[in-house]
Amino acid sequence: MIPAATKECKAIIPGPASMELGNQIRHALSKTKSNLHQYSFGNGGKLLKSTRPSSSSTNVSSLDTKPPYPTGNSGEAHGMKRALLCGVTYQNKKYSLKGTVNDVRRMKNLLMQRFGYRRDCIRILTEDQVDSDFMPTKKNIQDSLKWLVEGSESGDSLVFYFSGHGLRQPDFNDDEKDGFDETICPVDFMQEGMILDNEINSTIVRPLKKGITLHAIVDACHSGTVLDLEYIYDPHNDIWNDNKPPSKADKSTSGGLAICLSACGDDQMASDTSAFTGKEMTGAMTFILIHIVENVPEITYGGLLNQMHACIEQVNNKRCLSVPCLRKLFGRRKIENPMLSSSQEFPVYSKKFLL
Repeated sequence: MIPAATKECKAIIPGPASMELGNQIRHALSKTKSNLHQYSFGNGGKLLKSTRPSSSSTNVSSLDTKPPYPTGNSGEAHGMKRALLCGVTYQNKKYSLKGTVNDVRRMKNLLMQRFGYRRDCIRILTEDQVDSDFMPTKKNIQDSLKWLVEGSESGDSLVFYFSGHGLRQPDFNDDEKDGFDETICPVDFMQEGMILDNEINSTIVRPLKKGITLHAIVDACHSGTVLDLEYIYDPHNDIWNDNKPPSKADKSTSGGLAICLSACGDDQMASDTSAFTGKEMTGAMTFILIHIVENVPEITYGGLLNQMHACIEQVNNKRCLSVPCLRKLFGRRKIENPMLSSSQEFPVYSKKFLL
């Protein structure tokens, strides 16, 4: 059975509440940006004075409606970068989202402008595509996940980005410590079903050979362990917690490295809002992540998490304490902190965030 999508989807922050929250978030981000211009991260995540100028590229180009479809040897060479970007709006549905295409556009620009990805090695699945092969249907996402890892070799960097709804359902294989499988929802999930974390793991995590690095960035509800990776980072205690399945099922790579940044924990909800831009809807996690990465040269994973958490905490504190309409609208709901998981442990305050 497919859970009701309208009960556990991205929280959409509308109207005057979004505008008021937007003022607070832009203030928080401006303070973060000001601080980041002056400091860099040292060992243990401590802030050190820096003379390095920051990058402030904000050029945003429009999405191509029909990108070239990489075939043959395109993207197959050693050291190549390849990305799959999915944004699902669920057009004309009660649970529709408006910011996912904007999220994909921003992520595409980040990959190309900051990390050197070629346009013909980025596959985009959104509902505004003319070609039906690039619609974010279950089959197209499944086929594209296979394309992402197919033929990859040592030295390659892969990115899977998803912005849309995420759900969870009971786990009947004893693979999950919390008893639930996490899922992503294609545009046709009500007819064709969701894509479970087990399938995502077997398709893009298990095949990773030594020297290949995969990053997944998932801006969806219940996305904490959506790749079923074996370690979850605890930022409060600076340790990696074991997330291996109780069933002893093998969820590891074939020697490569898989890293996932999720918008929230498995039992939490992500946010879709116009608060950051004042006009366009966007995923909260996506916007904050891109803002920080664009403005901090050579940031580490620990530094990135610290800055994201600091911005979100500042916004949540101001929102909960000073905005009556938000307290009435959301009660205790807040923007959640992103979650980091990995196929293996690594030092988060010395390893640089590179896609």
